[in-house]
Amino acid sequence: MENGEYSKELDMAVRVVHLACALCRRVQEGLLLVGNDLVKAKDDDSPVTIADWSVQAIVSWILSEYFGSQNVSIVAEEDVQTLLKPDSSSLLSAVVKTVNECLAEAPKYGLQSPVRALKTSEILEAISRCNSTGGPTGRHWVLDPVDGTLGFVRGDQYAVALALIENGKVVMGVLGCPNYPLKKESFHHQYKAASPKLAQPCSDSLEKGCVIYAKRNCSGAWMQPLVHGNKKLEWPNSASLIQVSSIDDPALATFCEPVEKQNSNHSFTAGLAHSVGLREQPLRVYSMVKYAAIARGDAEIFMKFARTGYREKIWDHAAGVIIVEAAGGVVTDAGGRPLDFSRGVYLEGLDRGIIVCSGPILHEKIIGAVYASWDSSSL
Repeated sequence: MENGEYSKELDMAVRVVHLACALCRRVQEGLLLVGNDLVKAKDDDSPVTIADWSVQAIVSWILSEYFGSQNVSIVAEEDVQTLLKPDSSSLLSAVVKTVNECLAEAPKYGLQSPVRALKTSEILEAISRCNSTGGPTGRHWVLDPVDGTLGFVRGDQYAVALALIENGKVVMGVLGCPNYPLKKESFHHQYKAASPKLAQPCSDSLEKGCVIYAKRNCSGAWMQPLVHGNKKLEWPNSASLIQVSSIDDPALATFCEPVEKQNSNHSFTAGLAHSVGLREQPLRVYSMVKYAAIARGDAEIFMKFARTGYREKIWDHAAGVIIVEAAGGVVTDAGGRPLDFSRGVYLEGLDRGIIVCSGPILHEKIIGAVYASWDSSSL
């Protein structure tokens, strides 16, 4: 897996996502202990935390140091506007402290630390540098520093997602899932309900957390447990091959959908599930962990049908799509077409919704049910 095209990029991406996961775990533990004083609301009312800005800063700084800032184009979710407000000085100080503490641990992950602590201006510059809008040509890194921030602040599932797009195609993806149970049974037990209970921090951190990755033209998707304690990252030695489930009977299949009702129509997916013959209650899970569940064989179907007006962003899907496809799964829009990552920040031209399946048989049944159900839906 370490050889061939994009090998340097993959090596750097896996290491930096491991480092970012360590940062997120520390911040999440702090949020759960002291409350949400360092959580802010963005213009769309979605939450953002010191982890979002801190992860974006370290990924931007490390990629720019390694590949050269002139060679690195990053499309990412956060900007510095909130951090620059007069009432955000304590927030900015917390980000600076978090970034420098994290970068001091970089050698543990085979990465280089800065020769001195980064200044506030350098950290703001690193965050601001992630201002690319992607497009059909060139090479663009795509980052969601904390995907599923609502899950993050609640002690639940979230993901660090980093992908590489070249000439409009996703060529590599890395998903860090710090709270993902390593055992399938634990995952199902926690989320198989009409709505998930607030997750409690796992008493045994060794039983959860992984980084999953894949690249184009290389067979398979791979998973590696997170590093704990004072251990050093041994990549790729500790990685194992993962693959999608072989279940193709809807009656036996498990399906995932987003928790938030604002950007997902639960009533439509419930009707679709019934018409296809899905009998299990959906697993409602925050973030791109849903893609990880399909790739790992913990679920067979992920459906998302956004309400009118909601536009899907490329950083919410790029890493997950290539990982699921590499693990043997199928990802399309509801019309059966591949997702188009060549048209900027948004997945433009998306036909109704997104369907992710463990194999072509289930996928064809879902697509057929969409066409049969669409006219009577209330999307």
